[in-house]
Amino acid sequence: MAIILQHFIKNRTMKKLITWIACPALFFVASAQSNNSSVNPAKDWKFGIALWTFHTVSFSKALDMVDSAGLKYIEPNNFTKTLPELNDSSLRQLSPAGIQKLKSLIEQRGLKCKSVYVAGDSDINSWKKQFEMAKQLGVEFITTEPPLNMWDSIDSLAGMYGIKVAIHEHWQGMSHYWDPDTTLMALKGHPNFGVCADLGHWPKSGINPLDAVKKLSGHIIAIHLKDIAAYNNPKLVDVPAGTGVVDFPAIFRELKKQGFKGYIYIERDATDQPSNLPSVIQEVKYYNEQVSKL
Repeated sequence: MAIILQHFIKNRTMKKLITWIACPALFFVASAQSNNSSVNPAKDWKFGIALWTFHTVSFSKALDMVDSAGLKYIEPNNFTKTLPELNDSSLRQLSPAGIQKLKSLIEQRGLKCKSVYVAGDSDINSWKKQFEMAKQLGVEFITTEPPLNMWDSIDSLAGMYGIKVAIHEHWQGMSHYWDPDTTLMALKGHPNFGVCADLGHWPKSGINPLDAVKKLSGHIIAIHLKDIAAYNNPKLVDVPAGTGVVDFPAIFRELKKQGFKGYIYIERDATDQPSNLPSVIQEVKYYNEQVSKL
């Protein structure tokens, strides 16, 4: 009897131990599943367009095209022309009054500007001016490629202004950030840095966008929705999303798995004739079809 009781107690103790060990793992899995299932891409992903897509027309006309495509979120940049009444100055050249006029126009059109693409330089005072512009616009983050030797100072400015920095990438030979490992180095120790993943640029450097998105998990603030016809050819311009080599369904599934709740901007570098609007409308339809399957 004593032997049986000892065996019973031993088994009970072992079961408790197994349960104690297993519970955290089960909790972690349940939490991860809960986080994934709580993401509703149709509602949680903010779908819009980078205004560079319509850079061949005026700012006002570009906003008309955004409306025609049925989009609400825009990402302007700081280097293309704005309005004739503002002397066609770029965003980085505008006075506070000019920035306010542009912001009012965006709001009057019923559009939302939560980020701006910033082409920066190596001067910290210039960067400060761009953050001031971004602050006045009311954005949540700037999309940019900060100089490698300015990570600390730009991260500090981001913290000071309460605006995140989404590190963007071009292809090898044009950008330090073509390799996701460089981006990971920039993120380390810089709490105000995140990522804007340009899906159509990575293939030009021979990188699978899905692999890069997985590597940058937890850091992605925004996506530039872009496709390309082939790998390892930097000379190629983009093609409409869903017609090239980028596996968007797999990337969308991965983003949902990661709990992504950020911004997805259509961006065209190619300039179709008479305009990029038809291809943008095509991409909006493609995006909505893919998201509805998630």
